[in-house]
Amino acid sequence: MYAAYCAGESSFEVNIEADSNDINEHPHDEKPRPYLCSVCEKRFTRKKHLKRHKQVHTGDRLHSCNQCEKRFDTQDCLRQHMNIHSSKYKCTECGKCFSSNQALTVHRQSHSVEKPFECTVCSKRFARSGDLTVHSRIHSREKPH
Repeated sequence: MYAAYCAGESSFEVNIEADSNDINEHPHDEKPRPYLCSVCEKRFTRKKHLKRHKQVHTGDRLHSCNQCEKRFDTQDCLRQHMNIHSSKYKCTECGKCFSSNQALTVHRQSHSVEKPFECTVCSKRFARSGDLTVHSRIHSREKPH
């Protein structure tokens, strides 16, 4: 079965059913991937993964937040995002809200952990080297006066 999708002025079809001759092995995990995207020829193990993938080509983000207008590919992503607005996972130290308990747990460490990584430009300190790397980009974007 094929389903047609429109993206701008062009349209395309995506194969959403497995053809017994289309079962392909993916080199790194060797799982059968019978669901083929007819646009980019990427393969998927499940029909629902192919259906979600098609949004890459259409640009559709059908699920929008009614509080901040952010848009999401799936209802699950929107539901998780809504935790930010409900303050379900709110840091008691600084008040910042997160979409999951895992994200809040990681954030809480920033209040209590040693911060050995220091920015050479502004001396701000970080618990993880990756956070310093991300932070450093703000200095490379700044324009000299």
